[in-house]
Amino acid sequence: MINTGLNNLSNDNRFFFITRPINGQYENNMTEIFSLLRYGAAGSTLIAGILHLSLVANAIDRNFNTGILFLIGGLAQVFWVLPTIRGWNKVWYYVGIGGTLTLILIWVITRFPGNPINGRGGSIGETAIAVEVFQVAFIVLCIIILTKDRKVRK
Repeated sequence: MINTGLNNLSNDNRFFFITRPINGQYENNMTEIFSLLRYGAAGSTLIAGILHLSLVANAIDRNFNTGILFLIGGLAQVFWVLPTIRGWNKVWYYVGIGGTLTLILIWVITRFPGNPINGRGGSIGETAIAVEVFQVAFIVLCIIILTKDRKVRK
């Protein structure tokens, strides 16, 4: 069997293996990988938050409550960049995932006619799809960080 440097790693670590030649040996640079994952998650929630904030001006004229939801949700998502990048601890990730899932659930429910939130089915626009994609990306990246990063699992 050819020694690729992967033979000594557990299956969990093979997922994130990056090879860097050092004196003929290969080193596992997990810190760099988790840093990139944290930046990706932070960027996702930042973009979703900015998109939510961009919707406030139009929404607040038509429906004050929706405008406030976009404002609070957008500000929370923009703030969440800080604990995500810094990797404060797992509670921050769980709360971020829960809040983002709540926003996604509200969006999904309000797409159906006769829903209990506003009683009518909302349209599905390009901005809404972009927001949902970035929110799902945030959740997926946070789950990966929570399951793989020992620093955050404390």
